[in-house]
Amino acid sequence: TEDHSNEITAIPELLKTLELAGCVVTIDAMGCQKKIARQIVKQGADYVPAVKKNQPRLWEDIVETFEYGERTGFATIEHDSFETVNKGHGRVERRRCWATSAPSVIGYANDRGEWANMNSVAMIESTRWVNGETSVHRRYFISSLPARADRILSAVREHWGVENGLHWTLDVSFGEDGSVIRVGHSAENMSTLRRLALNLVKGEKSLKIGVAAKRKRAGWDLEYLRKILRLAQ
Repeated sequence: TEDHSNEITAIPELLKTLELAGCVVTIDAMGCQKKIARQIVKQGADYVPAVKKNQPRLWEDIVETFEYGERTGFATIEHDSFETVNKGHGRVERRRCWATSAPSVIGYANDRGEWANMNSVAMIESTRWVNGETSVHRRYFISSLPARADRILSAVREHWGVENGLHWTLDVSFGEDGSVIRVGHSAENMSTLRRLALNLVKGEKSLKIGVAAKRKRAGWDLEYLRKILRLAQ
């Protein structure tokens, strides 16, 4: 982003550079803005942004809807639901999604029609069991998609796949968030180099170790470094 700017002003400009027709755009709560939703719809795409307390009224309306639905077993709210269960590395995680396009719900949450093409609201509940400990986390979303819980859950999971597989790795293994490189095009150049390096390191499969450990090994072992670099040829 530019100096004295933030994601809210930068995202619409970024979207204009992308061919979005037919795509589903997922955004963190920072990007849950009416202007951004309109921009996505204008470019022929659908949106699934997270909703948090930075949109207080919208967030409260959605939370109240699903709390009421939970108390009543969704007896009076037409909805769709979907569930997945994943096991691995000593943990079990269940993800459940409820979505509704009920006119009473959408009319209540979007009573002024300010959210372009808002067709559904959704709640995703993640329950994780690790080493005998249980944690439950709920997240809320609006979407221009119809109330298909499987599709909305898939979109959100893919969003976090990018976050965990790319941004988190770049921060933890490459220290990207702490970088103070700012002059000219240096930040963009280093960003490109980090992603190139990450792809090469991930592409090297002979060692079953993490990205940070592979980087360290490449710094100590020139033959291993050459092995990684040959992947770029």
